[in-house]
Amino acid sequence: MTAEHSLISELVDEHAGSPHPHSVNRRSRLLPAAVALLSLLVVLIAAPFAKVPLPQVPAFIPVYESALILNDLITSVLLFGQCVIARSRALGALASGYLYTSAIALLHMLSFPGLFSPTGLLNAGPQSTAWIYIFWHAGFPFFVIAYALLNDRRQARIKGNIVGAGKLMFVVGAMLCLAAGMAALATAGEHLLPEIMRNNHYTPTMRWVAGSTWGICLLALAVLYRQRRRSPIDLWLMVVQCAWICDVALSVVFNGGRYDLGFYVGRIYGMCAASFVLLLLLVENTFLHSRLAAALDELKRLATTDPLTGVANRRAFDAALTTHWQRTLHDGSTLSLLMIDIDFFKHFNDHYGHVEGDRCLLLVAECLARTVRGTSDLVARYGGEEFVVLLPETDAASAAHVGKRMCDAVAALAIPNAGSPHMPHVTISVGVATRVVEIGAEMMDLTKAADHALYLAKAAGRGRVEEAGLTA
Repeated sequence: MTAEHSLISELVDEHAGSPHPHSVNRRSRLLPAAVALLSLLVVLIAAPFAKVPLPQVPAFIPVYESALILNDLITSVLLFGQCVIARSRALGALASGYLYTSAIALLHMLSFPGLFSPTGLLNAGPQSTAWIYIFWHAGFPFFVIAYALLNDRRQARIKGNIVGAGKLMFVVGAMLCLAAGMAALATAGEHLLPEIMRNNHYTPTMRWVAGSTWGICLLALAVLYRQRRRSPIDLWLMVVQCAWICDVALSVVFNGGRYDLGFYVGRIYGMCAASFVLLLLLVENTFLHSRLAAALDELKRLATTDPLTGVANRRAFDAALTTHWQRTLHDGSTLSLLMIDIDFFKHFNDHYGHVEGDRCLLLVAECLARTVRGTSDLVARYGGEEFVVLLPETDAASAAHVGKRMCDAVAALAIPNAGSPHMPHVTISVGVATRVVEIGAEMMDLTKAADHALYLAKAAGRGRVEEAGLTA
């Protein structure tokens, strides 16, 4: 596997390849645990005062539920996005759960008496809104349970390469129909359900219904807890279930009805529960974007760097030559190119072996990179034991001087070359070509001229610089 593929695979595995591939460390558990304990502490403090009546503020419901609906909808969209990328059934189940809560919360708001009409917009009965609330808070834990069970399965990924728009639309439609069905049962089928609300106050039956909702939330907590490897989102889903238990406790069990202290504080718990996973996803997306930017930079470096020598590769040289060619075409400056070959490198490889041959290439490349004049000059491995040096805005004399310095620098390395018939140490031959770029000129002419000059240097005895001359 190439370095580029390894980097991409690592990034996908961390953030999209599976819902949660890595277990969390102890420090990552502290904040969710602290939030859960704080939630329980607030319940203990507020429970004795839950029945204290407070002023009726009908505007509180649409403000609170509008924010909650948007939070859940955004969370659902983000989770569906991760589901598509990771092809994860578990994330699809969780995204469906948040979409369900968003839809049924909207229906709960539309049914709430006294907001848009005395009986709500859904022609709701006296206890319809309360039952929609129960269907809302008892329904979401089932999606959490499905998420946890699917997450533990070996075949957790959706078959196929792409989760199509058709599947997503089907799931979205199914969730909207489910929410609408629950609302219809609570309104049109109100007479089929036990009485849990009478004159804005809960009946004793509500405690049994709320207890069942608690039981479902506790079951979801247990299923999440039993997972072999818990991720950050698993921990925060556990906090969400704790918050929902607190919400139901204050809003339904310990309080007396609507618009008392328990009613308001419980709704605040619901708002917090809707925000936890959303905030986590937003933070993860921020880190993911920063990792993607770093990975993109690394991929660009890998794509333009020779892995053995660390200098630019042939692809980077071709791109730089094209760029400088176009630039000099406009300003009329000169462009020089050095074509470099390590003398008798085949003999070196045959005598010392390929490991020492690679080391020789690395030492020569580092030497050439140290000898160039500045950041505008480019040293690249052209192929095998051949290197090229691109010298923008450099005349023939200056380019030949750079080539001579490189010959001297490589010779000064004193790398033994007992396999050479003539040279006791490793040397290089350098061909220099310079061109004033004009309209109609071809880049290949510059490389051909440098290559011809390199041939002349080898024919003249190697270890030297030969010029092809200034052409136009």
